Amino acid sequence: MKVKKYTANTMHDAMKTIRSELGDDAVILNSKEIETGGFLGFFTKKQIEVIAAIDPTINRRPVRTREPAVSKKIVQSSTQTIASATQSSLINEINQLKELVQGLNDNKGSDEKEYPEPFQSIDNHLRSQGVSSNVRLKALKHLMKNWYDQTVIERVKVDVNQDLKSYLQASLEKIPIGGISFDKKIINMVGPTGVGKTTTIAKLAAHCVLKKQKKVALITTDTYRIAAVEQLKTYAKILNIPLEVAYSIDDFKRATGQFEHYDLVLVDSAGRNFRNQLYVEELNKVIDFKENAETYLVLSLTSKYEDMKDILHQFNLIPINKVILTKKDETSTYGAMLNIPLELGKGIAYVTIGQNVPDDLVETSVPYLLDCLFEVNK
Repeated sequence: MKVKKYTANTMHDAMKTIRSELGDDAVILNSKEIETGGFLGFFTKKQIEVIAAIDPTINRRPVRTREPAVSKKIVQSSTQTIASATQSSLINEINQLKELVQGLNDNKGSDEKEYPEPFQSIDNHLRSQGVSSNVRLKALKHLMKNWYDQTVIERVKVDVNQDLKSYLQASLEKIPIGGISFDKKIINMVGPTGVGKTTTIAKLAAHCVLKKQKKVALITTDTYRIAAVEQLKTYAKILNIPLEVAYSIDDFKRATGQFEHYDLVLVDSAGRNFRNQLYVEELNKVIDFKENAETYLVLSLTSKYEDMKDILHQFNLIPINKVILTKKDETSTYGAMLNIPLELGKGIAYVTIGQNVPDDLVETSVPYLLDCLFEVNK
C-alpha cells in the first residue's frame, strides 16, 4: 500500500491533489488541522494535513474530470467543517489577544511583565525614565490595540514610536500645559524646602518683566528664613520692582491692596515639609488663596515621584492650579513630566534648567515635555 501525506489550505484542495495523484480509489486514513508560520504564537496560518493511501494492486480507473456526487458531498461537508473550524480558531485568537491585553491589568509589578517587541523596548524606556506603571500600562494598551487592529501587511507600515508620541501628545493636550496666562493678578508659590523656590520666583519675575513687559511686584511670607527675604530683596532691587514682607493675613491683604494696579503679584511662601498636613493648614493663616489668585506648587525633578504625590495630596485644602518643576539639569529622568499631568491631572507651567536668572527658566509646552522624555532636547 502506498501512503502519502498532503498539506493544503482546505479539504477541497487536498482532495483535488489526492485524486490527481492517487486516483479515485485512494483512501483517506487521517486528517487534522495544523498551524504553520506565525510569530510568538500570533498570525499563524491554519492548514489541513491529510494522510491518504492507495493499494497499487487495484486497477486504477482514469481520473474523472468531474467529481462524483458522493465526493461533492464529502467536500461540501469538509469545507463547512473547515469553515467552522477556521471561525472557531479566529475566535480563539481574538480571545488570546484579549487575554494578553487584560493580563496587563494584573497586580504583579510592572517589571515582571513582558511584551513582544517593539513594545518591550518602549516599556523599558518609559520605565527607565520613571514613568509610572499606570501611565505606561495605558500607553501600551493603546499601542497594542492599534497594532493588532491592523492587517499583517499594514502592520509593517506602523511606526510604533510615532504612534506613542501621538498618543501622549493627544493625552497631554487635555491638561492645561504652559505658563502664566495673566487671567489672575496674584500667583502664590508654594513648595517644600530645598526645591529652589525663591530662585524660581526671581526667574519668573524677571521673565515677566523682561520678556512679557509686565508690571510685577513681589510679596514674601517666608519669615522663617532671614536669608530668603534678603535674597528676594536683592532680586527685587536688580529688577527695580517693589517687595513687601507679610507676617500675617492682614499684612498680606494690605500688600495686595497696595499693588492693586500692577499686572502681576508673585507671592513667596515658606518652604516646609508639606508632607505634614499641619504646615499646609498654616499657609491659610498668612496667604489669602481665594483672592483673584492661582497657586503654583514648586517641586524638584530630583525628588521621588511618590513624595511628589504625597505633597500634592496634602494640598487638598488649597487648590493647586499648576506645577513648576526645578533642577532638570540635575537629573536624567523626566518621568514626572508625564506622571503629574496624566496621573495627577496637574498642568506643568515651567521647568528650570539651571541657576542663572532669568535664562534658566523654560515655559513648557507639550512638544517640550515629549522632547525631554525622549531625550531629544537635552
